[in-house]
Amino acid sequence: MSVTEFDIIRRYFARQPVSRKDVLVGVGDDAAVLQLPAGQELLVCMDTLVAGVHFPLATPAAAIGHKALAVNLSDLAAMGAEPAWATLALTLPEPDPDWLEAFASGFFALAGRHGVQLIGGDITRGPLSATVQVHGFAPPRQSLLRLGAQPGDRIYVTGTLGDAALALRLPESAAAELRSRLDYPEPRLEAGRLLRGLASAVIDISDGLLADLGHLLEGDDLGASLQVDELPRSAGFGAALQRLDSAPAGLYYELPLSGGDDYELCFSVPEHSCAEVERRLGELPCGCTAIGSIEAQPGIRCYLQDGTGYQPRETGYLHFAGGAHG
Repeated sequence: MSVTEFDIIRRYFARQPVSRKDVLVGVGDDAAVLQLPAGQELLVCMDTLVAGVHFPLATPAAAIGHKALAVNLSDLAAMGAEPAWATLALTLPEPDPDWLEAFASGFFALAGRHGVQLIGGDITRGPLSATVQVHGFAPPRQSLLRLGAQPGDRIYVTGTLGDAALALRLPESAAAELRSRLDYPEPRLEAGRLLRGLASAVIDISDGLLADLGHLLEGDDLGASLQVDELPRSAGFGAALQRLDSAPAGLYYELPLSGGDDYELCFSVPEHSCAEVERRLGELPCGCTAIGSIEAQPGIRCYLQDGTGYQPRETGYLHFAGGAHG
């Protein structure tokens, strides 16, 4: 008996326990009918994950479901938004029931934690990929943007950097916490909301710190100096790196700078707001770390603890420059 896309939708994606009052018509009709909240601005973003590009082919289906939603929620986090709704376009080589069950479970587990309701989408046959669009809200004129940094602002990041990139270099016996950072990134939504009114510019780190910080700087034609010894690294990162006897020299700096798939927030803060930012984010599990400062001279300059300049070998992932993303 053949399985249609409508069977897949009914069995795996029309069962979500989250039921928001602002969703008047959700999954199952030609379009969703939504009630926009009064006094809020709507924020919308979308990302696609492609097998072999954004995740290894052997990645568990539950992790793919989680990550497909998480990378979009990370964009909303960088805007200081409260997430609400999501749509999903899923392309599958074959309708494998076990795979679909696990994918939906991973997607809905994260959606449930953040009150996100799936409101529609599409199922097609083809090479494996997942496209998710998320919608969120923020108070009027309080959304965080990439533009707005000023010379003298301090640069911060949440969490730790380099774990996901290092996990890609490790065998299957890699430390579980590193693999979890790659397969199950945690969107920093609460951190983003706490940065409203304090951060001058914010971006999430998907393609690597240098690449994404560069996007934050380019609109205002600014530069930055980074203290690479201050980049936050997890205990698991250091331990795993020591076990890689054949690892190229410099990975201690290169992976946090340009490895990608961190999905942490990078943001600038005026000096007068730094203490409040550190107080607010210091109460979150991810915390935050000051790693440098905004400068008027364009370009990103990296320095070691002793003041010596450090020249990174790579600056991050570019989709049409070859290589794999994660």
